[in-house]
Amino acid sequence: MRLYLRLLKFVRPHLGTLISANLCMVVNSVFFGIVSTSMVIPVINNVLRAAPMSIPDKMPQFLKELMSAINSVPQLTLFAWVIIGIIAAFFLRGLFTFLQQYLMAKVSTKVLTDLRNSIYDKLLEFSLDFYSRSHTGVLVSRITYDTSMVQNSITEGITDLVYQSSQVAVYVFMIFFLREMYNIGWNLLVLSFVVLPLIMYPIVRVGKKLRKISGDVQEQMGLVTTTLVETISGMRIVKAFSMEDPEKRKFDSQNQALYKMFMRSAKREKLLDWMIEFIGISCGCLILWLGGRKIIMNTADPAGFIAFIVAIFMLSRPLSRLGKINSINQKALAAAERIFEILDKKPKVIEKDGAADLPAFRDSIRFDEVSFAYGDEIVLHKIDLEVKKGEVLAIVGPSGGGKSSLVNLIPRFYDATGGKVTIDGLDVKDLKLKSLISRVGIVTQETILFHDTVKANISYGKPGASDEEIVKAAEIANAHDFIERLPGGYKTIVGERGHRLSGGERQRLAIARAVLKDAPILILDEATSQLDMESEQLVQEAIEKLMKGRTVFVIAHRLSTVKFATKIIVLDKGRIVERGPHEELLRKGGIYKRLYDLQFLEEEVPKYRDAEE
Repeated sequence: MRLYLRLLKFVRPHLGTLISANLCMVVNSVFFGIVSTSMVIPVINNVLRAAPMSIPDKMPQFLKELMSAINSVPQLTLFAWVIIGIIAAFFLRGLFTFLQQYLMAKVSTKVLTDLRNSIYDKLLEFSLDFYSRSHTGVLVSRITYDTSMVQNSITEGITDLVYQSSQVAVYVFMIFFLREMYNIGWNLLVLSFVVLPLIMYPIVRVGKKLRKISGDVQEQMGLVTTTLVETISGMRIVKAFSMEDPEKRKFDSQNQALYKMFMRSAKREKLLDWMIEFIGISCGCLILWLGGRKIIMNTADPAGFIAFIVAIFMLSRPLSRLGKINSINQKALAAAERIFEILDKKPKVIEKDGAADLPAFRDSIRFDEVSFAYGDEIVLHKIDLEVKKGEVLAIVGPSGGGKSSLVNLIPRFYDATGGKVTIDGLDVKDLKLKSLISRVGIVTQETILFHDTVKANISYGKPGASDEEIVKAAEIANAHDFIERLPGGYKTIVGERGHRLSGGERQRLAIARAVLKDAPILILDEATSQLDMESEQLVQEAIEKLMKGRTVFVIAHRLSTVKFATKIIVLDKGRIVERGPHEELLRKGGIYKRLYDLQFLEEEVPKYRDAEE
């Protein structure tokens, strides 16, 4: 119940619309329920049997007067009025049903929108460590499939909970009222309400099973979505290694598992529907048999008893629907658990209360005994380092040494687990995140472009940039010429992840983006490691232009590109094992010298083979 009440908090901003929808439901339920049941009596007596209605002594005076008036109406006239009344009743019922459905659709859609916005906003708050542990497909499934389950609960669950509950109340009232007015035996009334516990028991039992199954379905849906996302985004690799058949088998296996879970859920839902209907009809038929005998023996009023029976049979429908509501709500609660799991998760990187803006960068960036770990895996050990304004620090070393982890601590993509990172003496944890990020430009090995225009991708970090600023940034990045050759120039859509461009072109757009941001601190994370020689030269020229007047952290795979660095550090197993300028490190004959010699051989061997050919 606590989880369901928490879910309903998303309905609170739209409470006015929800109340209006519920009023329409209640009016519809009360009006149609009472009118449809009470019309049975005059139709049977006055129209079909040409006999006046019997007026019970216990009947309230205003109803006695109404029934006397109906008895005085000629048979054909009454029949005409009954027909008109039925048409009017169904017209009003349809009108109120339309209003209720429209208003509930508005509420549920708004709640769905708010819920998705809340999840998306929360996802943007998480630091990168969260995404390193999460599957993209699972997160996509939660913001799409799980939220749609909640919307279904609001559209049908709340709607029917109010509507069917009011229907139950109306028909229960009619049953008691007719029993009292027409002296229907208590045994029939007691038998009528045996159906309630008989129906509620399977509703509760099956509902608990459905919640568990629905949770499994949602987990499996996340796996299916993950496979889809990975396969589509990695289609080039799938094709390159002829892995279509294994991928088909993998997806078919996951899809079949999802199918089986859906069918387990469907079996229980449909079985519940059948059980409720069968129990209701069986009880109704037993009551019909017992009461019908009294009518045949002339010991009961036919019209009153038939109205009583109609009310009982009509009661079975909302009871059956309440069973379905429980199924819907159990599925929604399973989805809500997964949604709130995201919303309740605390970001590891948070902005302190009273955090300060970072002033203009003036002096240095310092790592003071900095350590960092991913869970139990220690990545950096007590790094002590200072980089002065305007210096270029090259960070080299074997793979897995902690190079990217070190620079990721500057913009607080992660937080150090020990020591502190300071900019001009200010701990980065004491600074406003946006203020800190605004001082840092980044060009990474994996160039991320969005499915948008060239112009939008360059100006991503500065949305209000003028066309002149964008063109100037592209020129500095050696990108303007190839952009002009594109079909739409700066308005060309680059495709998802920029797949319509070459690697070098994508990288130059990323550099143009960093140029336009014009941040005083620049991080280059292996920005040229995956380029051919010609592209690398163009990108390297662009990088050299970008670096002018900035404090730069360069992670370089090719050591020939870091000779210009002011200082070089070598990271190995999370520790700084060497530091100094290029020539000095070569003379030391340590890890740097060994890495440099290995790369020299790798570069010379292809040249030698080309000469032989």
